[in-house]
Amino acid sequence: MLDQPMQNLIATFPLGFVASVTPDGAPAVSPKGTFVVLDPSTIAFADIRSPGTRRNLAADPRVEVNFIDPFARKAVRVTGQAVIHPKGSDRFAALLPRWSDLFGDLARRINALVEIRVSHATMIWTPPYDDGATEDAMIAHYKTRFAKVYP
Repeated sequence: MLDQPMQNLIATFPLGFVASVTPDGAPAVSPKGTFVVLDPSTIAFADIRSPGTRRNLAADPRVEVNFIDPFARKAVRVTGQAVIHPKGSDRFAALLPRWSDLFGDLARRINALVEIRVSHATMIWTPPYDDGATEDAMIAHYKTRFAKVYP
C-alpha cells in the first residue's frame, strides 16, 4: 500500500521509471511522465509513446517503478502487476478524465492506460540521512546545486 507520504511524492514528481522485462528476458527501463495515484493500492500511467513498454507488460505484467524527489533525495519504489486498458475499452473511458484534467490536450494522444496494482511499496532515501542529514538541509543543498545547472 502507498502511504500518504508516498502518494504525495508521486503526485509531486509523477515521472516514474518503469522497469519491465523484454520478451527475450532482458531488463528494460523507460521513463513515463504521466503517472497518477488512483488509490493507495493502484497507480497508472498513460501510454502516449510506449510501444516497447506496453509490449513487455503484455507478455509479462510484472513491473517495478521508481519515483524520485531530486531535492529531498528520497524515492518511492513500487512493485506490482500491470493491466493495460486500450483506447475504446470501458476502463479506459472511466479513467481518462483524470488525465484530461491534468494534461489537457495531451490526453487526446493517449493510446492506452496502464494500471499497476501495487503489491509492495517502499520509501527509500539517500545515505546522508543515515548520518543525520535533515530533509530541509538536503532540499537546500540540491536547490542550490540545481540552480547552478538551471540558473
